Amino acid sequence: MLHTLAAYAQSFQSVQSLHKSEAFFASVPKTWPQQRDLLTWCQQMTPGVAALLILMGIIYLLFGYQIFKGLVLLNAAVVGAYIGANFGEGDTATVCAVIGAVAAAAIAWPTMKYAVAIMGGCFGALLGASLWRTLNLDPELVWAGALVGLVSFGLVSFILFRGSVMMYTSLQGAFMLVFGILGLIYQYEEFAADVTKHLKVQPYWLPAAIFIPAVIGLIFQQHNTPTGGHGGHGGGGGGQGGSAPKK
Repeated sequence: MLHTLAAYAQSFQSVQSLHKSEAFFASVPKTWPQQRDLLTWCQQMTPGVAALLILMGIIYLLFGYQIFKGLVLLNAAVVGAYIGANFGEGDTATVCAVIGAVAAAAIAWPTMKYAVAIMGGCFGALLGASLWRTLNLDPELVWAGALVGLVSFGLVSFILFRGSVMMYTSLQGAFMLVFGILGLIYQYEEFAADVTKHLKVQPYWLPAAIFIPAVIGLIFQQHNTPTGGHGGHGGGGGGQGGSAPKK
């Protein structure tokens, strides 16, 4: 999840400097981001990027299930751009990013059910690895926490599709909303130092700040979405029409 969020932000910031294509996707993160890295990114965030993250976060948080197909395609495109950007440098990275984004979205559309499962597995892996690092367990075995999260969330996506989509979109929306708000707060120097100090002293505040709105968003979506609404498992699912009328 942290890599996806970082990829979103890098994409938004790069759009503002398209005329400098040699710098496009030049600083895509290639290592596991720590909390200090995310706070540093928030400090460098422009007000436009912060406002966009807040807006997208609210959409994911409150209306994720209602428009989940479009949001899953957007996620696939961003991840595809992130992967593609790593196959080139300068102008080549931009072209590779665009190709990766289009290819990933094209693949995700006819396989929406599996795209949701992959998204859930990635969220689970990132969450499991993050919890492993937060609990100060052996860093050489962080893959074990990631594997548990990957398998668990991936299986849940097939068993409880509707609930999984709500959970994943609420979690992603909470991430985007919280970091967008932090980005705006860091625009004011009188608050920036205090925020950084408190988050470093109490490292659990940031996960709590994400968990609380995620739960609220999950409850909101569950309450405002009809049980049978949008119940399909995505595009490309031909052959699911009603039975032929009886003669």
